Parts: sequence; structure tokens; C-alpha cells
Amino acid sequence: MNRDVFAVATGLLVGMAVNMFLVQLNADLYPMPEGVTWEDGEAVGRWIEGQPWSFFLLPLLAHLGQSFVGATLAGLLCGLQTDPMRPALIVGFLTLAGGLANMLMLPHPPWMLSEIPLYIVVAWLGGWAGRAART
Repeated sequence: MNRDVFAVATGLLVGMAVNMFLVQLNADLYPMPEGVTWEDGEAVGRWIEGQPWSFFLLPLLAHLGQSFVGATLAGLLCGLQTDPMRPALIVGFLTLAGGLANMLMLPHPPWMLSEIPLYIVVAWLGGWAGRAART
């Protein structure tokens, strides 16, 4: 049990690191205008709404990458008696919860809602990858 908790926590942390790296890369490619800070939600919202569709590709990859990498790692690290899909899908559902919170806090184009079910799909694929790597 403790090993499974460790696997999920480690998967989440490493997945979040992947997410943050790609989001930071996007921020470097599309810097906020001078004077706009994250504390000014309205200004951030206007800035995000004015971005081209390409602005949203790296965050999309970051979010799905978090789910896949985290789930794969959780599947690899879980206890030997545990089906790797269980910790992988836990990571996927926790990542989905974070993604939903993100969607509610920041404006996104409607097409980005398509990523929501993909969190579970890529976590499932990550679980299979973790399972295959263990055998």
C-alpha cells in the first residue's frame, strides 16, 4: 500500500514537472505584455483571449504529457501485487481534476475542452506502458 501511494505521488510530481517545463517554454515563446501580471485576472484573461490557436498547443501537450508521464511512472513504481493500471488511472483522474480547475480559472478556446477526456485515455496508455515495462 505504501509503495502504491509513493508511486502515485511520484508520478504526479514528475508529471507536474513535465507540465511546468512545457508551460514555461510556452511562456518564453509567448511572453505576457509589459505590465500584465498573474495577479490581474482580467488583464491575463484579455491577453489569453487574444492569443493565436498555436499558443494553446504546448499547454495541451503539457497537460496530456503530465497525465501520460505521471501514469507511466506510477505504473512502473507501484507494488508488485498491484495492477499498474490502478495507480496510473489515479494519476490520470487527479490530473483531470487539475485540468478542470485550470479550465474554470483561465479562459480557453472551446476546442481545448477536447483535452478533458484525453487525460484518462493517455493515463490508460501510460498504465499499459508501465505494465509492459515491468514484465
